[in-house]
Amino acid sequence: MNSVLIRSVLVAAIAGMSGCNDHAQYDPAQQAGTNPPMPGARAFLAPPMQVPKFVGWRDGAAPKVADGLKIEKIASGLAHPRQVYALPNGDILVAESNSPNEEAVTTPKQLIAGLITERSGKKENGANRITLLRKRGDGSGQWDKRDFIDDLHSPFGMQLIGNTLYVADTDAILTFPYQQGATHIAGPGVELADLPDTVNHHWTKALLASPDGTKLYVGVGSNSNVGENGLEVEYRRADVLEVDIATGGSRIYAAGIRNPTGLQWEPKTGRLWAIANERDEIGADLVPDYLTSVREGAFYGWPYSYYGQHVDRRAQPQRPDLVAKAIAPDYAIGSHVAPLGLLFYTGSNLPAQYRGGAFIGEHGSWDRSPLSGYMVAYVAFSNGQPVGAPKPVVTGFASADEKQLYGAPVGVAQDRDGALIVADDVGNAVWRVSGAGATAQVAAQ
Repeated sequence: MNSVLIRSVLVAAIAGMSGCNDHAQYDPAQQAGTNPPMPGARAFLAPPMQVPKFVGWRDGAAPKVADGLKIEKIASGLAHPRQVYALPNGDILVAESNSPNEEAVTTPKQLIAGLITERSGKKENGANRITLLRKRGDGSGQWDKRDFIDDLHSPFGMQLIGNTLYVADTDAILTFPYQQGATHIAGPGVELADLPDTVNHHWTKALLASPDGTKLYVGVGSNSNVGENGLEVEYRRADVLEVDIATGGSRIYAAGIRNPTGLQWEPKTGRLWAIANERDEIGADLVPDYLTSVREGAFYGWPYSYYGQHVDRRAQPQRPDLVAKAIAPDYAIGSHVAPLGLLFYTGSNLPAQYRGGAFIGEHGSWDRSPLSGYMVAYVAFSNGQPVGAPKPVVTGFASADEKQLYGAPVGVAQDRDGALIVADDVGNAVWRVSGAGATAQVAAQ
């Protein structure tokens, strides 16, 4: 039997076994907040999957935005734009990357899951570069696109401190000299600190500088769903690390966060917050992904428990001593929405209801019916805490019948004019969302 036929048989088999038979009881908004409902965990021979087929954006098509907003494409023709970062001079950096494909596929379930998710377009190779977008100064509203840093290794997080640009590759934090207005930086960068990279089940490394510029905080995801690869490969993983700029030395700042994919400072309190992707394969409504403050020295449960002290029996050996220490996150944002981008909005371009809260880029589910995520959501804050349910702001990345996928939002940033910048992973575009009265922008091709 040839490899193509084997792949077809495996895909048909998993579709027959699982299909979409694990239907959610709750809408993601019903699981939002400080005390989300937690149904009983389920067990599956193979994880149920629902993955829309990638078709891309047709000519002139764009995501939908909430009332009072408008959206324009400012870049296209990219290769998996993941994170966006606004420089002080108004330039936008775009990290184009995907998994380095170094994960060990050791079970039929992993093989089948990989084959199924290829349909979504999320498995294609990334460009391993950072691209610079610059708005033209001629009043045309057009943006130019230039190669900024090449030959990276699955880059994700970016931070500028003074005249040094820090880039989080999947295996190291690199430093590059930066001068305002630069359009290209020649590599290779200088390594500041190594990062855990064995197997790379979760490869993204979120990056955030401390307000005084002396530390970097790094989100490092787990090497497995729930420790099934052995805990020896989880060293310094499922953690937020704190890295000293002067020495490159690091320590674990907070632990037990399965996959902290975005880090930001909450503007009112100055506290560190994170978004996290929780575990899979125990049901469409488990476990809610979340937004939480990150307390120094705290333990958030992974892999032994979820959402505080809900024990996960799959994690072996059991550790009731650690479960007793696990604290619940601040705010659930719905199961399997896959948050990958976080921004606390401080601008004035968008309508007043979006000021002071958090925008979250939700990459979208693969193991839930109906789909969840596939949008940019907004969570309002009051007195430094999230309130109410997440509100859809940028939607329409999947078709109404959930069979076709046009794009998938990831990173979010605020540009110099206060507009919202959105990286569209499989749509291979960057979008700019502004107040409905703002001047139109034109895409860089």
